[in-house]
Amino acid sequence: MSILFSPFTIRGVKLKNRIMMSPMGTVAADERGRLSEWQFIHYGSRALGQAGLIMIEVTAVEERGADPGSLGLWDDSQMHKLGELIRLLKRYGAKVGVQLGHVGRKKESGIGLSSSGLPFRGKSTEALSQEGIVEVVRAFGHAASRARQAGADVIELHAAHGYLINDFLSPITNVRNNDPYGGERIQRYRFLREIIDSVRAVWEGPLFVRVSAHEYDEAGNGIDDHLVFASFMKEQGVDLIDASSGGVTDRKPDVFPGYQVQYADVIRRRCGLPTAAVGLIGTGNQAEDILREGSADLIAVGRAMLRDPFWPRTAAEQLGVTIPEPKPYEGLWFPRGLTEGG
Repeated sequence: MSILFSPFTIRGVKLKNRIMMSPMGTVAADERGRLSEWQFIHYGSRALGQAGLIMIEVTAVEERGADPGSLGLWDDSQMHKLGELIRLLKRYGAKVGVQLGHVGRKKESGIGLSSSGLPFRGKSTEALSQEGIVEVVRAFGHAASRARQAGADVIELHAAHGYLINDFLSPITNVRNNDPYGGERIQRYRFLREIIDSVRAVWEGPLFVRVSAHEYDEAGNGIDDHLVFASFMKEQGVDLIDASSGGVTDRKPDVFPGYQVQYADVIRRRCGLPTAAVGLIGTGNQAEDILREGSADLIAVGRAMLRDPFWPRTAAEQLGVTIPEPKPYEGLWFPRGLTEGG
């Protein structure tokens, strides 16, 4: 029996398979941070394609934490279209997650926010005061409440890729002195700790956190740091670590199929937390092997699912597994290599 196509239940939410559409920014929202028609088609096609969990792209908790085209949940008016999309995706069998984040120092236009005011690619940033930190923490809680009201099954916090939460976690970017939010690991973690508490105050469902488990810089965080952070998260009731890497600096890793799986594996084994593996996972056999080896609980598929909205069906064929077809398609599929009338 295929593990990839077996159910997975986390905090009472049952996914029909272990395939998660990875959150990928389309920057296709309207000027007020609301979902566009194109995004309904984009996500809807992956629900038809049988993804077990669709993680909607990073959704900003503050307007100042968003770029043009970013989705937002800083205002009640943004919640209604999100609710429409979530209901649509659920009707076609998917569970739906919302990834909450703040662009921080990586803001494309205007002055970005950061832990310490360090410039990013020559652009100025503004260091958050302790009062400003409180505002951002509250914003995450308010956005989580809106995601709950919109019907989300899962919430994920974006603490990776150099964005604001990662900016606080990393010793490269967080150089606050004599401050409860800077210094040793436990202090750099405090910003994320308070965000998790703020979200948990309004959200009882599954809570994921995406991390950059390796920053590809000797001065930055590595897997040992993230084992410590993961133990803190486990204590706070985080349910799953979505293990990515990089993004704090412009240094690039050696990229090869499954290059980040090792981080999901170590966190899962050492901390006893479920994990999602991500990073150039392109075939059903590769995904199945990762699960069989015990390296992860979910497979987050990114670019492969952009190329093929029906990637789960493709993976099922590779594994010799039969999965349900959308009812209007029954009898219309053709074996690979054949065309209509062939």
